[in-house]
Amino acid sequence: MSDPSSSSHAKGLALTAFGGMALTIDIPLIRLAEGDPWPILMVRSALTVSVALAVWLIWRLVSRNVPPLIPGRVGLVVASLYALAALCFIPAVYNTSTANLVFILAFNSMFAALLSWLFLKERPRPVTLLAMGVMLVGVLIIVGGGIGAGNLFGDIMALGSAFLLATAITITRGSGRDMGFAALVAVALPCLVAVIMTAKTGYRIDAPWWIVLNGAVIMPISFFCLSNGPKYISGPEVAMFYLLETVLAPVWVWLIFSEVPSRATLIGGTILIVTLIAHSLWQLQAGRRRRRAQGVVRHPL
Repeated sequence: MSDPSSSSHAKGLALTAFGGMALTIDIPLIRLAEGDPWPILMVRSALTVSVALAVWLIWRLVSRNVPPLIPGRVGLVVASLYALAALCFIPAVYNTSTANLVFILAFNSMFAALLSWLFLKERPRPVTLLAMGVMLVGVLIIVGGGIGAGNLFGDIMALGSAFLLATAITITRGSGRDMGFAALVAVALPCLVAVIMTAKTGYRIDAPWWIVLNGAVIMPISFFCLSNGPKYISGPEVAMFYLLETVLAPVWVWLIFSEVPSRATLIGGTILIVTLIAHSLWQLQAGRRRRRAQGVVRHPL
């Protein structure tokens, strides 16, 4: 007889892995659209909200077991955090290199571990604390290189986005609520801000079909999967799957745009990737050992 907790954990891993993989092409699609930041954010967000509402309405027509768009006050807080993260993300795309952006965003797994410790009493093990320290060194190297390259503002926006995402993941984990639609509807606020700013700065998107693909397909899938992950697995494990974007997004951008990362970015990024992979593998192995031990207690001989 299978262990329900093990099955639930496997479901969470599969869900977040799929969402993380979809997210890897977000930045390349934004770059391919060849537009200004505010119009890009406006179209991307409007499409994401429209698709989320359409899916929710159709789901409600065919089934009664539909998660709420915003599950109470905690859902409103989580939605606000995702909205603020999106507002930080777009300026980061246009004010720092893709490699800097995704490497810094990967730091959200360590933010999630720290926040889970402080607010959910899920105390990190010494190995996690060590990994957090090593990753901090990697981020400082990247940000330090950004100061000389004039990318400091973009790097700070990326770091802010990572922290806000980690906070949303932690609150979702603590509540146990379904936040899939809350994360999608949250982009209505960035959309409203983008509409106001676009009216002032003007509209320019040279290749809008890339943003249509991004906003209508990629973002709804990735956000729904990643925001539901904390129902089944821990916050640090969910944040771990942002590592897929860290590894693959610079590769896609390098192949498409021939954008070569700086030396500081390569050094700091390598530190981040190696540390995250080592820590994630350790964490998953430790989780398996705990579940096996629980299984022995649950089914004594």
